[in-house]
Amino acid sequence: MPDLPDLDRRVTTCRRCPRLVAWREEVAEVKRAAFRDQDYWGRPVPGFGPADARIAVVGLAPAAHGANRTGRMFTGDRSGDVLYAAMHAVGLATQPTATHIGDGLELLGVRITSPVKCAPPANKPTPRERDNCRPWLVGELALLRPTLRAVVVLGAFGWQALLPVLSAFWTVPTPRPKFGHAAHVVLEPHDTEAPLHLFGCYHVSQQNTFTGRLTPRMVEDVFTSAKAAAGLS
Repeated sequence: MPDLPDLDRRVTTCRRCPRLVAWREEVAEVKRAAFRDQDYWGRPVPGFGPADARIAVVGLAPAAHGANRTGRMFTGDRSGDVLYAAMHAVGLATQPTATHIGDGLELLGVRITSPVKCAPPANKPTPRERDNCRPWLVGELALLRPTLRAVVVLGAFGWQALLPVLSAFWTVPTPRPKFGHAAHVVLEPHDTEAPLHLFGCYHVSQQNTFTGRLTPRMVEDVFTSAKAAAGLS
């Protein structure tokens, strides 16, 4: 198995899904007017955070003009503004903002990833695209497993995509746990590794944050619970 930096390098060269490849590259060429002077990343976006993370954050997919532009998860868009502010508030990030690679942001015991690595049209990957991307997430979690103690899943899509991946390493109950904000499930390991605490959180999309369905305090509360479950002080 490769190490995490090698896995990340491999992710960035993936061209498995023709529709996603075409879209991410078209967006990178056409650009949004506000970013017309910037060079877009326009490739799959690897995970972000240390290899010995105790918490994983699982989203949906890169945003077309966010991570697909900057090359780093939840960086350069409104969703990231909410996410990193909450993580900073509870001591899991060194600063509350994420604008570009090299902005000084570091995550503390947390790694952020997604079940789909390329920006999808209308933020809606197909089931086949999700399944094509699954081996990357399996490999990433396998490498994180020795230290991983908690996962925060942002949204129902990520929850449904993640459960089959987790079942390779931990026992997922039948029927499968349902997604919900502040949902908390403890998964027992198949062997002598530690249990995994699984937390649900509404996605930090503008659809949720602008309507008040999800508030900063709600996000902070989920991360506070995950931090305690993961044994991070």
